[in-house]
Amino acid sequence: MKGLLPLVLAMLLLSACGNNNNKEDIQGQTEEDPGIATISNQIAKETSTLVSLVNSSGERIGEAKLEQRQDGVNITLEATGLPPGTHGFHIHEVGKCQPPTFGSAEGHFNPTQKGHGFNHPEGPHAGDLPNIDVAEDGTVKAEVLAEHVTLQKGEEHSLLKEGGTALMIHSDADDYESQPAGDAGERIACGVIAE
Repeated sequence: MKGLLPLVLAMLLLSACGNNNNKEDIQGQTEEDPGIATISNQIAKETSTLVSLVNSSGERIGEAKLEQRQDGVNITLEATGLPPGTHGFHIHEVGKCQPPTFGSAEGHFNPTQKGHGFNHPEGPHAGDLPNIDVAEDGTVKAEVLAEHVTLQKGEEHSLLKEGGTALMIHSDADDYESQPAGDAGERIACGVIAE
């Protein structure tokens, strides 16, 4: 009997320790996972920036609101004073818009070195966006989703990288495959994407 008592006590002690550990593990998983998801969703909802667009004379012609979504960055564009028709719309790699040519914005935002265009087998650039249509009165209201970029700083595809990036409207439509920029013509409007 004396030999059995220490064995029973040892089993009770081990059983109690095991139960406490399981409760902590289960409790930790239950409390931590939803919290992380909620914080992540909140960050996505709150991250947005406004971009002021200028034409080749340096005159303000409109703005774009960029909002972080779970599936990319939603861009809502409103502008006036543009030539009617279909125009290429891109994100460029440097946040500088020096008129009249906007060459300061350099090439398309392309951190993964892909080919240009949605129809190119090695594309698209992260900064490739669908064409926009300008009405006969020179106005445009468009909403597009940029699926390959983010407004989260520190990420490879972040539009808010050091030096910023730029939104660009071109004189012609993007054909979605010609290199390096879809044969979209001259740069006619530009806006800096920054904090």
